[in-house]
Amino acid sequence: MGDGSQEKEVRQERKGEKVAEWADGRLGVYSRVRANARRAFPDHWSFMLGEICLYSFIIIVVTGVYLTLYFHPSMKEVTYQGSYAPLKGQMVSEAFDSTMHISFDVRGGLLVRQIHHWAALVFVAAILVHMMRVFFTGAFRKPRELNWIFGFLLLVLGMFGGLTGYDLPDDLLSGTGLAVVNGTILSIPIVGTYLSMFLFGGEFPGNDLVARFNAIHVLLIPALMVGLLVAHLVLVLHHKHTQYPGPGRSNKNVVGLPLQVRAVKSAGFFFLVAGGIFIIASAVQINPIWQYGPHRADQVSAGSQPDWYMGVADGLLRVMPGWEIAFWGHTLALDNLIPLLAGVGLFLAMGAYPFIESWVTGDDRDQHLLDRPRNRPVRTGLGVAWISFYLVALIGAANDIIAIRLHVAVESVTWAVRIGLFIVPLLAYVVAKRCALGLQRQDREKVLHGRETGIIKRLPNGEFIEVHEPLGQEQLHVLTQHEQYKPIGPDSTGIEGGPDTNSSLTWRLRARLSQRLYGEGTQITKPTAQEYEEITSGHQH
Repeated sequence: MGDGSQEKEVRQERKGEKVAEWADGRLGVYSRVRANARRAFPDHWSFMLGEICLYSFIIIVVTGVYLTLYFHPSMKEVTYQGSYAPLKGQMVSEAFDSTMHISFDVRGGLLVRQIHHWAALVFVAAILVHMMRVFFTGAFRKPRELNWIFGFLLLVLGMFGGLTGYDLPDDLLSGTGLAVVNGTILSIPIVGTYLSMFLFGGEFPGNDLVARFNAIHVLLIPALMVGLLVAHLVLVLHHKHTQYPGPGRSNKNVVGLPLQVRAVKSAGFFFLVAGGIFIIASAVQINPIWQYGPHRADQVSAGSQPDWYMGVADGLLRVMPGWEIAFWGHTLALDNLIPLLAGVGLFLAMGAYPFIESWVTGDDRDQHLLDRPRNRPVRTGLGVAWISFYLVALIGAANDIIAIRLHVAVESVTWAVRIGLFIVPLLAYVVAKRCALGLQRQDREKVLHGRETGIIKRLPNGEFIEVHEPLGQEQLHVLTQHEQYKPIGPDSTGIEGGPDTNSSLTWRLRARLSQRLYGEGTQITKPTAQEYEEITSGHQH
């Protein structure tokens, strides 16, 4: 009996091997996994920001599938007969009625709704913070420009995905937001009215909006985001992961954890992220549509606030003066058009910056080591200024709530935000740049004079000095490994060469930007090997 069972197990193993060989010969899965099994993945806490994006997106998709089974994307009016007594007998849309049904009558429906909404907020927040990490550390440089574009598109799609999902319940709060969206679209010259008619299926609010937004929210945007995520992950595997500077790390290697260990840690991170979102959704209420009631075109919800990622657009609209001008017999609503252009310009500046920096430096080498933000003071200052503009505009989106809570006039808050939009980013830029330069100067002092020990020593002549301890080779490498670009002079020879290039407007613009990024006052010259040797030999003598 024993021998027969063993032979049977051997035959089953051989069959399994044949099936695996057949599949591998046609799909190449095993060979690809085996080829990447020895790949190293750098380990740093900031790399988890990208993982939070992926894990929250998975939660969004899973909960979204569940909600789709019960949601009816229709604006057809019905009489509400659900469990929520204050609304019984009122005329509501099928979209609102089904959302109320999910919230009060489907087992676990309200929890899933809140998980879905909170996961969407976490996703957009994580991808924005992840992109800021990529920006400040220079991880967008060659060969990762496409990955930056993919991340930028994911951020924009995530914002529009949240906006379309936010409007699906057809409640009064989402209707108020839609009225703002419609006003902004109508302010676009020439095509604004056509876009509004196409989007709403007629005069606002129309009868097809929920159905159209549902198709965009459930099908179009998720499909595009999945494609971008897959492309992003493929490029990450192809280019290998970036890593922070350190001993033994260069542009030609990767120091980190093996694939198996990294996979186990990532699985643990997934459950941590999912658990955190579930706890928040269980404890913190969000979007209680039964308190707002169904959408009515002639009503506006007081104290309405958009989700935080759309706050920058709403804030710019709120603080913009009511300017209008007549042009060729047409009225231009500048109070909507200028905020729209400012918001679009803000995000386009983010998306285009890596290409501007690459053009200015002319650096065409592959870069796999990350920058320390202090070593790129101007870039760091620009990033902080961008964030500060975003935050000031976000404050403007809550001007009415701030006025009520702080018992001040809403006009005072509005004027503070207007002034802050111009002053705060400039101050943030100057402060961040000065902090980066100060940290660079501190690093230079550490390299040349060592680390302060706190030990005070008295010399024979009576002078008191503090004893400095020389830095180790590892720390010296981290503080001095970065490369400092030299600015392009107006009379220097361009990459193309020739006097025509130097006299061109493009070259002068490039030289000026180069001076702004890497010219005088933009970086502290790092110690040279000769300076270090002279100082250390002097200390020894």
